[in-house]
Amino acid sequence: MLYDWIKAFHVIAIIAWMAGMLYLPRLFVYHCDAPKGSIQSDTFKLMERRLLKAIINPAMILAWILGLVLIWQGGWYTSGWLHAKVLLVLILSGVHGFLSKTVKVFAADQNTRPAKFYRMINEVPTVLMIGIVILVIVKPF
Repeated sequence: MLYDWIKAFHVIAIIAWMAGMLYLPRLFVYHCDAPKGSIQSDTFKLMERRLLKAIINPAMILAWILGLVLIWQGGWYTSGWLHAKVLLVLILSGVHGFLSKTVKVFAADQNTRPAKFYRMINEVPTVLMIGIVILVIVKPF
């Protein structure tokens, strides 16, 4: 019974993490069009920082902790599908780190990348999520 509760909260944390990971690059797209020093730019800085600090970071930490507990309690550590999933989650965590750094770049008005770059980056978490969900549900190996 405890395993199911942990799994439920793990999924909730993942949903929150993914929501933020999909929304933050979209904010960057709009932020690119806001003049530096403008009220719009300052608003985007505030939104980006709050999204990262209040939602994305805590959700990622909780997803990792609960995921590791599930691996241990379920005895999944020898499963091939899990190894592939963990690899994809590590890549997703790297994307998270990149987005965290980008929040700081925008906060310092030092962004040099165009909006098109962030539109493309916005797709990376989606592709990783698709792979992760398929591995968890189908367990192909």
